[in-house]
Amino acid sequence: MAARIDHIDSWIFDLDNTLYPPSAKLFDLIDERMGAFIMRLLDVDAVEARRVQKQYFHDHGTTMAGLMRHHGVDPEDFLVDVHDITLDRIAPDGRLRSGLERLPGRKLVFTNADADYAARVLEARGIADLFDGICDIRILRYTPKPDPTAYRIMVDHLRIDPARSLFVEDMARNLTPAKALGMTTVWLDNGSESGHRDHLPDQVDFHVNDIADWLDNLPSPWGIS
Repeated sequence: MAARIDHIDSWIFDLDNTLYPPSAKLFDLIDERMGAFIMRLLDVDAVEARRVQKQYFHDHGTTMAGLMRHHGVDPEDFLVDVHDITLDRIAPDGRLRSGLERLPGRKLVFTNADADYAARVLEARGIADLFDGICDIRILRYTPKPDPTAYRIMVDHLRIDPARSLFVEDMARNLTPAKALGMTTVWLDNGSESGHRDHLPDQVDFHVNDIADWLDNLPSPWGIS
């Protein structure tokens, strides 16, 4: 393993269901708010709102992208509304923090959420001070992963060399554009919703189930020797 990662100087992480576990069900709260937003917007019941929500997520990368395209929704109205949640379902994780601290180089976040929400999540997890930058949906001009354009914007914004970068993501489909740019890819297969969708094994360098375990088992000096 060492020969495959000893060149990495930029460690890039997705946010939701990656830097906290899906078992926390934090995204369930966002899911509920997205459903309520669509019910108000389209004047539909909860069943139809959920169908629209998930269809847009699968077809456009995010529900917001679909709402923008098909209904002219102001992305800022959507972002502020759906991320207005409490974060008491997540807490600091000392083991995750220790694993991240051992990584050489820069730690970065690449997320389809907004930076304000991302900063709150990092703070709630006790790891905000370890990260050197966030590339969020605003920086991406509201073009979400897995659109290849989002990755090109991210590379420029975070000033990374893809060949020296590693990307950790719970959604397998979001790794394919990263791999195309020459990044080392880690699929965090932790049971998050639709995580297996469009999984292409040849686009995944490391297939792991627990982020703290993976960090601990990296070769010394990055892992626990």
